[in-house]
Amino acid sequence: MATNRTFTMIKPDAVKNNYIGAILDKINGAGFKIKAMKYTKLTEEAAGEFYAVHKERPFYGELVEFMSSGPIVAAILEKDNAVDDFRTLIGATNPAESAEGTIRKLYAESIGANAVHGSDSDENANIEGSFFFSNLERF
Repeated sequence: MATNRTFTMIKPDAVKNNYIGAILDKINGAGFKIKAMKYTKLTEEAAGEFYAVHKERPFYGELVEFMSSGPIVAAILEKDNAVDDFRTLIGATNPAESAEGTIRKLYAESIGANAVHGSDSDENANIEGSFFFSNLERF
Protein backbone atom coordinates (compact mmCIF):
# COMPACT_ATOMS: atom_id res chain seq x y z
CA MET A 1 0.00 0.00 0.00
CA ALA A 2 1.40 3.39 -1.00
CA THR A 3 2.12 5.94 1.68
CA ASN A 4 1.70 9.65 1.33
CA ARG A 5 5.28 10.74 2.09
CA THR A 6 8.50 10.75 0.16
CA PHE A 7 12.01 12.12 0.63
CA THR A 8 13.99 14.44 -1.60
CA MET A 9 17.30 16.26 -1.67
CA ILE A 10 18.11 19.24 -3.80
CA LYS A 11 21.66 18.30 -4.76
CA PRO A 12 24.83 20.45 -4.65
CA ASP A 13 24.69 21.33 -8.37
CA ALA A 14 21.18 22.79 -8.12
CA VAL A 15 22.01 24.62 -4.87
CA LYS A 16 25.16 26.09 -6.46
CA ASN A 17 23.13 27.24 -9.47
CA ASN A 18 20.55 28.99 -7.25
CA TYR A 19 17.67 26.67 -8.22
CA ILE A 20 16.38 26.01 -4.68
CA GLY A 21 13.45 28.43 -5.00
CA ALA A 22 12.49 27.32 -8.49
CA ILE A 23 12.58 23.64 -7.52
CA LEU A 24 10.56 24.25 -4.35
CA ASP A 25 8.04 26.18 -6.46
CA LYS A 26 7.67 23.17 -8.81
CA ILE A 27 7.23 20.88 -5.80
CA ASN A 28 4.58 23.12 -4.24
CA GLY A 29 2.87 23.63 -7.60
CA ALA A 30 2.55 19.86 -7.99
CA GLY A 31 0.57 19.69 -4.76
CA PHE A 32 3.26 18.46 -2.37
CA LYS A 33 3.36 19.80 1.18
CA ILE A 34 6.72 20.16 2.90
CA LYS A 35 6.62 18.26 6.20
CA ALA A 36 10.32 18.69 7.12
CA MET A 37 13.16 20.61 5.49
CA LYS A 38 16.76 21.59 6.20
CA TYR A 39 19.70 23.21 4.48
CA THR A 40 22.83 21.23 5.34
CA LYS A 41 26.07 19.80 4.00
CA LEU A 42 26.94 16.13 3.99
CA THR A 43 30.39 15.02 5.05
CA GLU A 44 32.01 12.35 2.88
CA GLU A 45 31.29 9.87 5.67
CA ALA A 46 27.59 10.80 5.83
CA ALA A 47 27.24 10.75 2.04
CA GLY A 48 28.89 7.32 1.99
CA GLU A 49 26.48 6.07 4.62
CA PHE A 50 23.43 7.51 2.85
CA TYR A 51 24.44 5.92 -0.47
CA ALA A 52 25.82 2.68 1.02
CA VAL A 53 23.35 0.70 -1.09
CA HIS A 54 25.48 1.70 -4.12
CA LYS A 55 28.85 0.86 -2.51
CA GLU A 56 29.70 -1.89 -5.01
CA ARG A 57 28.77 0.17 -8.06
CA PRO A 58 31.48 1.86 -10.13
CA PHE A 59 30.03 5.35 -9.61
CA TYR A 60 29.91 5.14 -5.78
CA GLY A 61 33.11 7.11 -5.07
CA GLU A 62 32.19 9.83 -7.53
CA LEU A 63 28.66 10.01 -6.07
CA VAL A 64 29.96 10.38 -2.51
CA GLU A 65 32.44 13.04 -3.59
CA PHE A 66 29.75 14.98 -5.47
CA MET A 67 27.14 14.77 -2.71
CA SER A 68 29.63 16.08 -0.13
CA SER A 69 30.92 18.86 -2.42
CA GLY A 70 28.46 21.52 -1.28
CA PRO A 71 25.25 22.21 0.60
CA ILE A 72 22.01 20.36 -0.08
CA VAL A 73 18.38 20.85 0.87
CA ALA A 74 16.76 17.75 2.39
CA ALA A 75 12.98 17.50 2.66
CA ILE A 76 10.12 15.18 3.47
CA LEU A 77 7.16 15.77 1.19
CA GLU A 78 3.52 14.75 1.57
CA LYS A 79 0.87 14.05 -1.05
CA ASP A 80 -1.30 11.12 -2.05
CA ASN A 81 0.85 8.64 -4.01
CA ALA A 82 3.90 10.71 -3.04
CA VAL A 83 6.73 8.42 -4.18
CA ASP A 84 5.40 7.75 -7.68
CA ASP A 85 4.12 11.28 -8.24
CA PHE A 86 7.44 12.77 -7.16
CA ARG A 87 9.43 10.41 -9.41
CA THR A 88 7.25 11.60 -12.30
CA LEU A 89 7.79 15.26 -11.34
CA ILE A 90 11.59 14.95 -11.22
CA GLY A 91 11.96 12.96 -14.45
CA ALA A 92 14.51 10.39 -15.60
CA THR A 93 17.97 10.17 -14.01
CA ASN A 94 19.43 11.28 -17.34
CA PRO A 95 18.07 14.79 -17.90
CA ALA A 96 18.36 14.31 -21.68
CA GLU A 97 15.76 11.54 -21.35
CA SER A 98 13.50 13.47 -18.96
CA ALA A 99 10.08 14.67 -20.06
CA GLU A 100 9.62 18.37 -20.80
CA GLY A 101 8.76 20.38 -17.70
CA THR A 102 10.29 17.92 -15.22
CA ILE A 103 12.71 19.19 -12.60
CA ARG A 104 15.67 17.34 -14.10
CA LYS A 105 14.87 18.50 -17.65
CA LEU A 106 14.78 22.10 -16.40
CA TYR A 107 17.60 22.16 -13.84
CA ALA A 108 19.95 19.16 -14.13
CA GLU A 109 23.39 19.37 -15.72
CA SER A 110 24.08 15.66 -16.35
CA ILE A 111 23.33 12.12 -15.16
CA GLY A 112 25.66 12.67 -12.21
CA ALA A 113 24.67 16.26 -11.45
CA ASN A 114 20.94 15.70 -11.84
CA ALA A 115 19.60 18.38 -9.47
CA VAL A 116 17.43 16.26 -7.15
CA HIS A 117 17.16 12.93 -5.40
CA GLY A 118 13.79 11.24 -5.02
CA SER A 119 13.06 8.09 -3.04
CA ASP A 120 12.31 5.05 -5.20
CA SER A 121 9.97 3.27 -2.76
CA ASP A 122 7.87 3.89 0.32
CA GLU A 123 10.35 1.88 2.40
CA ASN A 124 13.32 3.92 1.19
CA ALA A 125 11.41 7.18 1.66
CA ASN A 126 11.03 6.31 5.34
CA ILE A 127 14.67 5.19 5.71
CA GLU A 128 16.02 8.25 3.89
CA GLY A 129 13.77 10.68 5.76
CA SER A 130 14.90 9.15 9.06
CA PHE A 131 18.55 9.63 8.04
CA PHE A 132 18.05 13.42 8.07
CA PHE A 133 15.14 14.12 10.41
CA SER A 134 14.15 13.17 13.95
CA ASN A 135 10.49 12.77 14.82
CA LEU A 136 10.63 16.23 16.42
CA GLU A 137 11.55 17.76 13.06
CA ARG A 138 8.65 16.23 11.11
CA PHE A 139 5.28 17.94 10.92
